[in-house]
Amino acid sequence: MLRGDVVGGGRRRVGGGVDFRRKKWLWKTMMNAITDSSSRLWLLITCFLLLLLLLYLRSSPTHSFHYSSSSLISQNPYRARSITEDLNVTEEMLNPYSISRQLVDQISLAKTFVVIAKENKNLQFAWELSEQIRNSQFTLSKVATSRSPLSNDASETAIRRMAILLYQAQQIHYDGAAMLMRLKGQIQVLEDKANTEKEKSTRYGQIAAEEVPKGLHCLSTRLTMEWFKNSNLNQKEITNGRLMKEKIKDNTLYHFCVFSDNVLAVSAVVNSTASNSNHPDRIVFHLVTDEINYISMRVWFSMNNFKGVTVEVQKIEDFSWLNASYVPVLKQLQDTNTQNFYFSGNANGRIPIKFRNPKYLSLLNHLRFYLPEVYPALEKMVFLDDDVIVQKDLSQLFKIDLNGNVMGAVETCMETFHRFHKYLNYSHPLLRAHFDPDACGWAFGMNVFDLKEWRKRDVTGIYHYWQEQNADHTLWKLGSLPPGLLAFYGLVETLDPKWHVLGLGYSTVDSATIRNGAVVHWNGNQKPWLKIANEKYKVIWDKYVEYSHPFLQSCNIF
Repeated sequence: MLRGDVVGGGRRRVGGGVDFRRKKWLWKTMMNAITDSSSRLWLLITCFLLLLLLLYLRSSPTHSFHYSSSSLISQNPYRARSITEDLNVTEEMLNPYSISRQLVDQISLAKTFVVIAKENKNLQFAWELSEQIRNSQFTLSKVATSRSPLSNDASETAIRRMAILLYQAQQIHYDGAAMLMRLKGQIQVLEDKANTEKEKSTRYGQIAAEEVPKGLHCLSTRLTMEWFKNSNLNQKEITNGRLMKEKIKDNTLYHFCVFSDNVLAVSAVVNSTASNSNHPDRIVFHLVTDEINYISMRVWFSMNNFKGVTVEVQKIEDFSWLNASYVPVLKQLQDTNTQNFYFSGNANGRIPIKFRNPKYLSLLNHLRFYLPEVYPALEKMVFLDDDVIVQKDLSQLFKIDLNGNVMGAVETCMETFHRFHKYLNYSHPLLRAHFDPDACGWAFGMNVFDLKEWRKRDVTGIYHYWQEQNADHTLWKLGSLPPGLLAFYGLVETLDPKWHVLGLGYSTVDSATIRNGAVVHWNGNQKPWLKIANEKYKVIWDKYVEYSHPFLQSCNIF
Protein backbone atom coordinates (compact mmCIF):
# COMPACT_ATOMS: atom_id res chain seq x y z
CA MET A 1 0.00 0.00 0.00
CA LEU A 2 2.79 2.22 0.76
CA ARG A 3 4.12 1.63 -2.70
CA GLY A 4 0.72 2.24 -4.29
CA ASP A 5 0.34 5.40 -2.36
CA VAL A 6 3.70 6.59 -3.58
CA VAL A 7 2.87 5.78 -7.16
CA GLY A 8 -0.57 7.34 -6.90
CA GLY A 9 0.89 10.40 -5.26
CA GLY A 10 3.46 10.63 -8.05
CA ARG A 11 0.80 10.54 -10.73
CA ARG A 12 -1.12 13.22 -9.01
CA ARG A 13 1.97 15.42 -8.93
CA VAL A 14 2.66 14.78 -12.60
CA GLY A 15 -0.92 15.56 -13.48
CA GLY A 16 -0.73 18.84 -11.54
CA GLY A 17 2.40 19.88 -13.55
CA VAL A 18 0.59 19.31 -16.86
CA ASP A 19 -2.30 21.48 -15.72
CA PHE A 20 0.08 24.29 -14.77
CA ARG A 21 1.83 24.28 -18.18
CA ARG A 22 -1.50 24.31 -19.98
CA LYS A 23 -2.65 27.33 -17.98
CA LYS A 24 0.62 29.14 -18.71
CA TRP A 25 0.25 28.46 -22.45
CA LEU A 26 -3.32 29.76 -22.42
CA TRP A 27 -2.18 32.93 -20.61
CA LYS A 28 0.56 33.63 -23.15
CA THR A 29 -1.77 33.06 -26.06
CA MET A 30 -4.30 35.45 -24.62
CA MET A 31 -1.65 38.17 -23.95
CA ASN A 32 -0.24 37.81 -27.48
CA ALA A 33 -3.70 38.24 -28.90
CA ILE A 34 -4.19 41.37 -26.83
CA THR A 35 -0.77 42.68 -27.90
CA ASP A 36 -1.47 41.95 -31.57
CA SER A 37 -4.78 43.74 -31.29
CA SER A 38 -3.09 46.72 -29.60
CA SER A 39 -0.41 46.85 -32.31
CA ARG A 40 -3.00 46.72 -35.04
CA LEU A 41 -4.91 49.50 -33.32
CA TRP A 42 -1.85 51.76 -33.07
CA LEU A 43 -0.91 50.98 -36.65
CA LEU A 44 -4.37 52.03 -37.81
CA ILE A 45 -4.17 55.25 -35.78
CA THR A 46 -0.71 56.06 -37.22
CA CYS A 47 -1.87 55.47 -40.80
CA PHE A 48 -4.88 57.66 -40.20
CA LEU A 49 -2.73 60.51 -38.85
CA LEU A 50 -0.34 60.26 -41.80
CA LEU A 51 -3.29 60.42 -44.19
CA LEU A 52 -4.56 63.56 -42.45
CA LEU A 53 -1.07 65.14 -42.68
CA LEU A 54 -0.84 64.46 -46.40
CA LEU A 55 -4.27 65.93 -46.99
CA TYR A 56 -3.28 69.04 -45.02
CA LEU A 57 -0.06 69.52 -46.95
CA ARG A 58 -1.87 69.23 -50.28
CA SER A 59 -4.39 71.87 -49.29
CA SER A 60 -1.80 74.20 -47.59
CA PRO A 61 -1.16 77.55 -49.33
CA THR A 62 2.48 77.36 -48.27
CA HIS A 63 2.86 74.17 -50.21
CA SER A 64 1.27 75.75 -53.23
CA PHE A 65 3.62 78.72 -52.84
CA HIS A 66 6.58 76.35 -52.66
CA TYR A 67 5.71 74.87 -56.00
CA SER A 68 5.03 78.21 -57.56
CA SER A 69 8.19 79.79 -56.17
CA SER A 70 10.37 76.89 -57.29
CA SER A 71 9.15 77.38 -60.82
CA LEU A 72 9.70 81.14 -61.01
CA ILE A 73 12.55 80.79 -63.47
CA SER A 74 10.55 78.41 -65.69
CA GLN A 75 7.57 80.79 -65.56
CA ASN A 76 9.76 83.77 -66.48
CA PRO A 77 11.86 82.90 -69.55
CA TYR A 78 13.33 86.43 -69.69
CA ARG A 79 14.68 86.11 -66.14
CA ALA A 80 16.15 82.70 -66.90
CA ARG A 81 17.80 84.12 -70.04
CA SER A 82 19.26 87.08 -68.14
CA ILE A 83 20.72 84.79 -65.46
CA THR A 84 22.40 82.51 -68.01
CA GLU A 85 23.76 85.56 -69.85
CA ASP A 86 25.20 87.03 -66.66
CA LEU A 87 26.86 83.72 -65.76
CA ASN A 88 28.08 83.23 -69.36
CA VAL A 89 26.78 79.63 -69.56
CA THR A 90 25.15 77.58 -72.29
CA GLU A 91 22.20 75.23 -72.25
CA GLU A 92 24.60 72.32 -72.42
CA MET A 93 26.22 73.46 -69.16
CA LEU A 94 22.84 73.43 -67.45
CA ASN A 95 22.24 69.82 -68.49
CA PRO A 96 22.54 67.33 -65.60
CA TYR A 97 24.85 65.24 -67.83
CA SER A 98 26.97 68.21 -68.84
CA ILE A 99 30.35 67.41 -70.38
CA SER A 100 31.46 70.99 -69.67
CA ARG A 101 30.87 70.56 -65.97
CA GLN A 102 32.89 67.34 -66.07
CA LEU A 103 35.77 69.29 -67.57
CA VAL A 104 35.48 71.94 -64.83
CA ASP A 105 35.65 69.28 -62.13
CA GLN A 106 38.71 67.74 -63.79
CA ILE A 107 40.42 71.13 -63.92
CA SER A 108 39.79 71.76 -60.19
CA LEU A 109 41.25 68.37 -59.25
CA ALA A 110 44.19 68.82 -61.62
CA LYS A 111 45.11 72.17 -60.04
CA THR A 112 45.41 70.45 -56.68
CA PHE A 113 47.72 67.80 -58.15
CA VAL A 114 49.86 70.52 -59.77
CA VAL A 115 50.58 72.01 -56.34
CA ILE A 116 51.35 68.59 -54.86
CA ALA A 117 53.60 67.65 -57.81
CA LYS A 118 55.60 70.86 -57.46
CA GLU A 119 56.00 70.27 -53.74
CA ASN A 120 57.42 66.83 -54.51
CA LYS A 121 59.80 68.24 -57.15
CA ASN A 122 57.98 66.40 -59.94
CA LEU A 123 58.20 69.41 -62.24
CA GLN A 124 57.74 67.49 -65.50
CA PHE A 125 54.43 66.03 -64.35
CA ALA A 126 53.35 69.42 -62.97
CA TRP A 127 54.09 70.95 -66.37
CA GLU A 128 52.05 68.28 -68.17
CA LEU A 129 49.09 68.85 -65.85
CA SER A 130 49.33 72.64 -66.29
CA GLU A 131 49.44 72.26 -70.05
CA GLN A 132 46.33 70.10 -70.07
CA ILE A 133 44.56 72.50 -67.70
CA ARG A 134 45.23 75.32 -70.17
CA ASN A 135 43.92 73.19 -73.05
CA SER A 136 40.73 72.31 -71.17
CA GLN A 137 40.20 75.93 -70.15
CA PHE A 138 40.67 77.02 -73.76
CA THR A 139 38.08 74.47 -74.87
CA LEU A 140 35.60 75.74 -72.27
CA SER A 141 36.22 79.40 -73.13
CA LYS A 142 35.42 78.74 -76.78
CA VAL A 143 32.15 77.09 -75.80
CA ALA A 144 31.20 79.95 -73.46
CA THR A 145 32.00 82.75 -75.90
CA SER A 146 30.56 81.14 -79.01
CA ARG A 147 27.53 79.80 -77.10
CA SER A 148 27.73 76.63 -79.20
CA PRO A 149 27.74 73.04 -77.87
CA LEU A 150 30.94 71.07 -77.42
CA SER A 151 31.83 68.85 -80.34
CA ASN A 152 32.19 65.20 -79.49
CA ASP A 153 35.76 65.01 -80.76
CA ALA A 154 36.95 68.03 -78.79
CA SER A 155 35.22 67.03 -75.55
CA GLU A 156 36.22 63.38 -75.69
CA THR A 157 39.83 64.22 -76.43
CA ALA A 158 40.07 66.79 -73.61
CA ILE A 159 38.34 64.57 -71.06
CA ARG A 160 40.37 61.50 -72.03
CA ARG A 161 43.74 63.26 -71.84
CA MET A 162 42.92 64.85 -68.50
CA ALA A 163 41.57 61.54 -67.14
CA ILE A 164 44.82 59.78 -68.03
CA LEU A 165 46.87 62.41 -66.21
CA LEU A 166 44.61 62.35 -63.17
CA TYR A 167 44.80 58.57 -63.03
CA GLN A 168 48.59 58.82 -63.28
CA ALA A 169 48.59 61.34 -60.40
CA GLN A 170 46.55 58.99 -58.24
CA GLN A 171 48.97 56.13 -58.96
CA ILE A 172 51.93 58.15 -57.67
CA HIS A 173 50.48 57.89 -54.13
CA TYR A 174 51.71 61.12 -52.65
CA ASP A 175 52.04 60.92 -48.88
CA GLY A 176 49.14 63.01 -47.59
CA ALA A 177 50.55 63.40 -44.07
CA ALA A 178 53.93 64.47 -45.40
CA MET A 179 52.25 66.94 -47.72
CA LEU A 180 50.29 68.46 -44.84
CA MET A 181 53.45 68.89 -42.81
CA ARG A 182 55.22 70.46 -45.77
CA LEU A 183 52.35 72.85 -46.42
CA LYS A 184 52.25 73.79 -42.74
CA GLY A 185 55.97 74.48 -42.93
CA GLN A 186 55.41 76.73 -45.92
CA ILE A 187 52.64 78.58 -44.07
CA GLN A 188 55.03 79.14 -41.16
CA VAL A 189 57.70 80.45 -43.53
CA LEU A 190 55.21 82.84 -45.12
CA GLU A 191 54.05 84.04 -41.69
CA ASP A 192 57.66 84.68 -40.67
CA LYS A 193 58.24 86.64 -43.88
CA ALA A 194 55.08 88.65 -43.26
CA ASN A 195 56.18 89.47 -39.71
CA THR A 196 59.62 90.49 -40.96
CA GLU A 197 58.09 92.78 -43.56
CA LYS A 198 55.77 94.21 -40.94
CA GLU A 199 58.73 94.99 -38.70
CA LYS A 200 60.53 96.61 -41.62
CA SER A 201 57.46 98.68 -42.40
CA THR A 202 57.27 99.83 -38.78
CA ARG A 203 60.96 100.70 -38.78
CA TYR A 204 60.79 102.62 -42.05
CA GLY A 205 57.63 104.39 -40.89
CA GLN A 206 59.38 105.38 -37.67
CA ILE A 207 62.38 106.70 -39.60
CA ALA A 208 60.09 108.67 -41.91
CA ALA A 209 58.28 110.13 -38.89
CA GLU A 210 61.54 111.17 -37.22
CA GLU A 211 63.06 112.84 -40.27
CA VAL A 212 62.31 116.51 -40.81
CA PRO A 213 61.28 117.18 -44.43
CA LYS A 214 63.69 119.24 -46.54
CA GLY A 215 61.02 121.88 -46.99
CA LEU A 216 60.90 122.56 -43.25
CA HIS A 217 64.70 122.81 -43.09
CA CYS A 218 64.56 125.22 -45.99
CA LEU A 219 61.84 127.33 -44.36
CA SER A 220 63.79 127.63 -41.11
CA THR A 221 66.91 128.67 -43.01
CA ARG A 222 65.06 131.23 -45.12
CA LEU A 223 63.46 132.78 -42.04
CA THR A 224 66.82 133.00 -40.25
CA MET A 225 68.38 134.69 -43.29
CA GLU A 226 65.46 137.14 -43.38
CA TRP A 227 66.19 138.10 -39.77
CA PHE A 228 69.69 139.25 -40.67
CA LYS A 229 68.63 140.87 -43.97
CA ASN A 230 65.56 142.76 -42.77
CA SER A 231 66.36 145.31 -40.07
CA ASN A 232 62.69 146.32 -39.81
CA LEU A 233 61.84 142.98 -38.21
CA ASN A 234 63.96 143.73 -35.16
CA GLN A 235 62.30 147.12 -34.72
CA LYS A 236 58.87 145.57 -35.15
CA GLU A 237 59.65 143.00 -32.47
CA ILE A 238 60.67 145.72 -30.03
CA THR A 239 57.36 147.50 -30.58
CA ASN A 240 55.35 144.31 -30.23
CA GLY A 241 57.28 143.40 -27.10
CA ARG A 242 56.09 146.51 -25.29
CA LEU A 243 52.45 145.75 -26.12
CA MET A 244 52.88 142.08 -25.22
CA LYS A 245 54.43 142.64 -21.81
CA GLU A 246 51.15 143.09 -19.97
CA LYS A 247 49.11 140.61 -21.99
CA ILE A 248 51.31 137.61 -21.28
CA LYS A 249 50.53 137.95 -17.56
CA ASP A 250 46.87 138.95 -17.80
CA ASN A 251 44.73 136.17 -16.28
CA THR A 252 41.55 137.57 -17.83
CA LEU A 253 42.80 136.46 -21.27
CA TYR A 254 42.90 132.98 -22.82
CA HIS A 255 46.40 131.54 -22.51
CA PHE A 256 47.64 128.67 -24.68
CA CYS A 257 51.08 127.07 -24.75
CA VAL A 258 52.82 125.02 -27.45
CA PHE A 259 56.33 123.53 -27.13
CA SER A 260 57.81 122.67 -30.53
CA ASP A 261 60.70 123.06 -32.97
CA ASN A 262 58.40 122.92 -36.03
CA VAL A 263 57.56 126.42 -37.33
CA LEU A 264 54.97 125.28 -39.85
CA ALA A 265 53.15 123.00 -37.40
CA VAL A 266 52.93 125.70 -34.71
CA SER A 267 51.73 128.20 -37.30
CA ALA A 268 48.85 125.85 -38.23
CA VAL A 269 47.90 125.49 -34.55
CA VAL A 270 47.88 129.27 -33.99
CA ASN A 271 46.09 130.01 -37.26
CA SER A 272 43.34 127.41 -36.67
CA THR A 273 42.79 128.65 -33.10
CA ALA A 274 42.52 132.27 -34.24
CA SER A 275 40.32 131.43 -37.25
CA ASN A 276 37.74 129.60 -35.13
CA SER A 277 37.79 131.89 -32.11
CA ASN A 278 34.99 134.31 -31.29
CA HIS A 279 37.53 136.69 -29.71
CA PRO A 280 40.99 136.12 -31.23
CA ASP A 281 42.24 139.41 -29.78
CA ARG A 282 41.86 137.88 -26.31
CA ILE A 283 44.10 134.91 -27.12
CA VAL A 284 47.73 134.70 -26.01
CA PHE A 285 50.01 131.97 -27.34
CA HIS A 286 53.14 131.09 -25.37
CA LEU A 287 55.59 129.28 -27.64
CA VAL A 288 58.78 127.60 -26.48
CA THR A 289 61.31 126.22 -28.96
CA ASP A 290 65.01 125.37 -29.03
CA GLU A 291 67.91 127.65 -29.85
CA ILE A 292 68.23 126.35 -33.42
CA ASN A 293 64.67 127.33 -34.36
CA TYR A 294 64.31 130.33 -32.07
CA ILE A 295 65.06 133.05 -34.64
CA SER A 296 62.99 131.43 -37.41
CA MET A 297 60.03 131.11 -35.03
CA ARG A 298 60.31 134.78 -34.01
CA VAL A 299 60.59 135.96 -37.61
CA TRP A 300 57.57 133.95 -38.78
CA PHE A 301 55.26 135.30 -36.11
CA SER A 302 56.58 138.83 -36.57
CA MET A 303 55.96 138.73 -40.32
CA ASN A 304 52.46 137.25 -40.13
CA ASN A 305 49.35 138.45 -38.34
CA PHE A 306 46.87 135.93 -36.93
CA LYS A 307 43.76 138.05 -36.43
CA GLY A 308 45.17 139.92 -33.48
CA VAL A 309 46.43 136.91 -31.52
CA THR A 310 49.35 137.71 -29.21
CA VAL A 311 52.32 135.37 -29.67
CA GLU A 312 55.22 135.10 -27.24
CA VAL A 313 58.29 133.09 -28.34
CA GLN A 314 60.89 131.79 -25.89
CA LYS A 315 63.79 129.34 -26.14
CA ILE A 316 64.23 126.53 -23.64
CA GLU A 317 67.92 127.29 -23.19
CA ASP A 318 66.96 130.52 -21.37
CA PHE A 319 65.43 128.48 -18.52
CA SER A 320 68.63 128.13 -16.50
CA TRP A 321 66.83 126.24 -13.73
CA LEU A 322 66.26 123.34 -16.11
CA ASN A 323 69.47 121.51 -15.32
CA ALA A 324 70.59 118.02 -14.33
CA SER A 325 70.56 118.84 -10.63
CA TYR A 326 66.83 119.62 -10.78
CA VAL A 327 65.44 117.64 -13.73
CA PRO A 328 65.66 113.81 -13.34
CA VAL A 329 65.47 113.21 -17.09
CA LEU A 330 68.57 115.34 -17.71
CA LYS A 331 70.38 113.61 -14.88
CA GLN A 332 69.55 110.19 -16.28
CA LEU A 333 70.76 111.17 -19.74
CA GLN A 334 74.24 111.65 -18.31
CA ASP A 335 74.30 107.98 -17.27
CA THR A 336 76.11 105.63 -19.66
CA ASN A 337 73.55 102.84 -19.29
CA THR A 338 70.72 105.25 -20.04
CA GLN A 339 72.52 106.55 -23.13
CA ASN A 340 72.99 102.99 -24.38
CA PHE A 341 69.35 102.22 -23.69
CA TYR A 342 68.10 105.29 -25.54
CA PHE A 343 70.45 105.29 -28.50
CA SER A 344 71.54 101.67 -28.93
CA GLY A 345 68.76 99.59 -27.46
CA ASN A 346 69.44 96.71 -25.09
CA ALA A 347 71.56 93.69 -25.91
CA ASN A 348 68.73 91.37 -26.84
CA GLY A 349 67.26 93.89 -29.28
CA ARG A 350 63.72 93.53 -27.97
CA ILE A 351 63.19 97.23 -27.30
CA PRO A 352 61.00 98.48 -30.19
CA ILE A 353 62.43 101.27 -32.29
CA LYS A 354 59.49 103.53 -31.39
CA PHE A 355 60.80 103.73 -27.82
CA ARG A 356 64.01 105.29 -29.12
CA ASN A 357 62.25 108.14 -30.90
CA PRO A 358 64.24 111.37 -30.29
CA LYS A 359 61.06 113.19 -29.24
CA TYR A 360 61.05 111.14 -26.03
CA LEU A 361 64.51 112.50 -25.22
CA SER A 362 63.69 116.12 -26.03
CA LEU A 363 63.33 118.42 -23.06
CA LEU A 364 60.60 120.21 -25.02
CA ASN A 365 58.56 117.04 -24.59
CA HIS A 366 59.00 117.07 -20.80
CA LEU A 367 58.56 120.84 -20.36
CA ARG A 368 54.81 120.26 -19.89
CA PHE A 369 55.55 119.07 -16.35
CA TYR A 370 56.99 122.48 -15.40
CA LEU A 371 54.19 124.85 -16.43
CA PRO A 372 53.90 126.65 -13.06
CA GLU A 373 57.62 127.47 -13.17
CA VAL A 374 57.63 128.53 -16.81
CA TYR A 375 54.56 130.76 -16.26
CA PRO A 376 54.60 131.79 -12.59
CA ALA A 377 52.08 134.63 -13.05
CA LEU A 378 49.37 132.55 -14.75
CA GLU A 379 46.52 130.67 -13.10
CA LYS A 380 44.88 128.72 -15.95
CA MET A 381 46.27 127.50 -19.25
CA VAL A 382 45.43 125.21 -22.16
CA PHE A 383 48.25 123.01 -23.42
CA LEU A 384 48.26 122.07 -27.13
CA ASP A 385 50.54 119.73 -29.05
CA ASP A 386 51.93 120.94 -32.37
CA ASP A 387 50.16 118.14 -34.29
CA VAL A 388 46.62 119.38 -33.62
CA ILE A 389 44.14 121.59 -35.45
CA VAL A 390 41.54 123.65 -33.59
CA GLN A 391 38.08 123.60 -35.22
CA LYS A 392 35.91 125.30 -32.59
CA ASP A 393 36.07 128.26 -30.23
CA LEU A 394 37.98 127.09 -27.13
CA SER A 395 37.05 129.94 -24.78
CA GLN A 396 34.59 127.67 -22.94
CA LEU A 397 37.48 125.49 -21.81
CA PHE A 398 38.59 128.26 -19.46
CA LYS A 399 35.15 128.27 -17.82
CA ILE A 400 35.02 124.54 -17.07
CA ASP A 401 34.97 123.74 -13.36
CA LEU A 402 37.71 121.18 -12.70
CA ASN A 403 36.21 120.42 -9.26
CA GLY A 404 39.47 120.82 -7.40
CA ASN A 405 41.47 118.76 -9.90
CA VAL A 406 44.67 119.92 -11.55
CA MET A 407 43.96 118.91 -15.14
CA GLY A 408 41.04 118.44 -17.51
CA ALA A 409 41.55 115.75 -20.16
CA VAL A 410 39.62 113.42 -22.45
CA GLU A 411 39.79 109.81 -21.33
CA THR A 412 40.84 107.16 -23.82
CA CYS A 413 39.68 104.00 -22.02
CA MET A 414 36.95 103.05 -24.50
CA GLU A 415 39.25 100.14 -25.35
CA THR A 416 41.34 97.99 -23.02
CA PHE A 417 44.50 99.15 -24.81
CA HIS A 418 44.28 102.53 -23.08
CA ARG A 419 44.15 101.27 -19.52
CA PHE A 420 47.03 101.89 -17.14
CA HIS A 421 48.33 98.32 -17.42
CA LYS A 422 49.07 98.85 -21.12
CA TYR A 423 51.45 101.73 -20.42
CA LEU A 424 53.06 100.60 -17.17
CA ASN A 425 54.82 97.49 -15.92
CA TYR A 426 52.47 96.08 -13.30
CA SER A 427 54.84 93.29 -12.40
CA HIS A 428 56.62 95.94 -10.36
CA PRO A 429 55.36 95.91 -6.75
CA LEU A 430 55.55 99.70 -6.44
CA LEU A 431 52.96 100.17 -9.18
CA ARG A 432 50.71 97.38 -7.92
CA ALA A 433 50.62 98.95 -4.49
CA HIS A 434 49.59 102.46 -5.59
CA PHE A 435 47.69 102.33 -8.90
CA ASP A 436 44.67 100.51 -10.31
CA PRO A 437 45.80 98.61 -13.44
CA ASP A 438 42.35 99.09 -15.01
CA ALA A 439 42.27 102.85 -14.41
CA CYS A 440 41.37 104.89 -17.49
CA GLY A 441 44.16 106.42 -19.48
CA TRP A 442 43.93 109.88 -20.99
CA ALA A 443 45.77 111.77 -23.67
CA PHE A 444 48.15 114.70 -23.83
CA GLY A 445 47.59 117.07 -26.75
CA MET A 446 44.72 119.22 -25.49
CA ASN A 447 44.66 119.68 -21.74
CA VAL A 448 43.32 122.35 -19.39
CA PHE A 449 45.51 123.09 -16.35
CA ASP A 450 44.65 124.84 -13.12
CA LEU A 451 48.13 126.13 -12.25
CA LYS A 452 47.09 127.31 -8.78
CA GLU A 453 45.94 123.80 -7.87
CA TRP A 454 49.06 122.39 -9.50
CA ARG A 455 51.30 124.41 -7.22
CA LYS A 456 49.20 123.45 -4.21
CA ARG A 457 49.41 119.71 -4.99
CA ASP A 458 53.09 119.88 -6.05
CA VAL A 459 52.50 117.80 -9.18
CA THR A 460 56.00 118.57 -10.46
CA GLY A 461 57.43 117.02 -7.27
CA ILE A 462 55.33 113.88 -7.83
CA TYR A 463 56.59 113.71 -11.40
CA HIS A 464 60.18 113.96 -10.18
CA TYR A 465 59.61 111.15 -7.69
CA TRP A 466 58.37 108.70 -10.31
CA GLN A 467 61.07 109.67 -12.79
CA GLU A 468 63.70 108.87 -10.16
CA GLN A 469 62.02 105.54 -9.38
CA ASN A 470 62.21 104.68 -13.08
CA ALA A 471 65.95 105.28 -13.43
CA ASP A 472 66.37 101.61 -14.40
CA HIS A 473 63.39 101.71 -16.83
CA THR A 474 61.49 99.01 -14.95
CA LEU A 475 58.28 101.02 -14.42
CA TRP A 476 57.91 102.08 -18.06
CA LYS A 477 60.14 102.36 -21.10
CA LEU A 478 60.06 105.86 -22.53
CA GLY A 479 57.75 108.78 -23.22
CA SER A 480 55.99 111.50 -21.28
CA LEU A 481 52.55 109.88 -20.99
CA PRO A 482 53.43 107.09 -18.47
CA PRO A 483 54.93 109.52 -15.91
CA GLY A 484 52.01 111.84 -16.62
CA LEU A 485 49.52 109.11 -15.75
CA LEU A 486 51.31 108.62 -12.42
CA ALA A 487 51.87 112.29 -11.60
CA PHE A 488 48.26 113.31 -12.27
CA TYR A 489 46.66 110.15 -10.85
CA GLY A 490 43.45 111.12 -9.05
CA LEU A 491 43.82 114.74 -10.18
CA VAL A 492 42.13 114.58 -13.61
CA GLU A 493 38.69 115.95 -14.47
CA THR A 494 37.13 114.07 -17.39
CA LEU A 495 36.18 116.27 -20.36
CA ASP A 496 33.62 115.63 -23.07
CA PRO A 497 35.28 113.57 -25.87
CA LYS A 498 34.26 116.23 -28.41
CA TRP A 499 36.92 118.53 -27.01
CA HIS A 500 39.75 116.26 -28.17
CA VAL A 501 39.47 113.78 -31.07
CA LEU A 502 42.47 111.47 -31.43
CA GLY A 503 43.77 108.97 -33.96
CA LEU A 504 44.22 110.95 -37.18
CA GLY A 505 47.89 109.99 -37.31
CA TYR A 506 47.52 106.23 -37.17
CA SER A 507 43.88 105.13 -37.34
CA THR A 508 40.56 105.59 -39.10
CA VAL A 509 38.27 108.06 -37.39
CA ASP A 510 34.57 108.52 -38.07
CA SER A 511 33.98 111.60 -40.23
CA ALA A 512 31.10 112.82 -38.05
CA THR A 513 33.32 112.59 -34.98
CA ILE A 514 35.97 114.67 -36.73
CA ARG A 515 33.45 117.31 -37.82
CA ASN A 516 32.13 117.66 -34.27
CA GLY A 517 35.57 117.71 -32.65
CA ALA A 518 36.85 120.97 -31.16
CA VAL A 519 40.48 119.81 -31.47
CA VAL A 520 41.61 117.03 -33.81
CA HIS A 521 44.92 115.33 -33.09
CA TRP A 522 47.37 113.54 -35.42
CA ASN A 523 48.86 111.40 -32.67
CA GLY A 524 50.89 108.67 -34.34
CA ASN A 525 53.52 108.65 -37.07
CA GLN A 526 51.41 109.99 -39.95
CA LYS A 527 51.88 113.66 -39.17
CA PRO A 528 50.09 115.98 -41.61
CA TRP A 529 53.33 117.68 -42.76
CA LEU A 530 54.93 114.35 -43.75
CA LYS A 531 54.62 112.48 -47.03
CA ILE A 532 53.31 109.46 -45.14
CA ALA A 533 50.31 111.46 -43.91
CA ASN A 534 46.83 110.14 -44.54
CA GLU A 535 45.55 112.26 -47.43
CA LYS A 536 42.00 111.85 -46.17
CA TYR A 537 42.82 113.90 -43.05
CA LYS A 538 45.59 116.10 -44.42
CA VAL A 539 43.03 118.37 -46.09
CA ILE A 540 41.91 119.45 -42.61
CA TRP A 541 45.44 120.63 -41.81
CA ASP A 542 45.96 122.18 -45.25
CA LYS A 543 43.15 124.68 -44.64
CA TYR A 544 45.30 126.46 -42.08
CA VAL A 545 48.60 126.47 -43.97
CA GLU A 546 49.15 129.46 -46.27
CA TYR A 547 50.78 127.65 -49.17
CA SER A 548 50.72 130.85 -51.22
CA HIS A 549 53.27 132.43 -48.88
CA PRO A 550 56.44 133.23 -50.89
CA PHE A 551 58.72 131.51 -48.37
CA LEU A 552 56.69 128.30 -48.53
CA GLN A 553 56.65 128.37 -52.32
CA SER A 554 60.40 128.98 -52.53
CA CYS A 555 60.94 125.93 -50.29
CA ASN A 556 58.54 123.77 -52.34
CA ILE A 557 56.16 123.28 -49.44
CA PHE A 558 52.81 122.36 -50.93
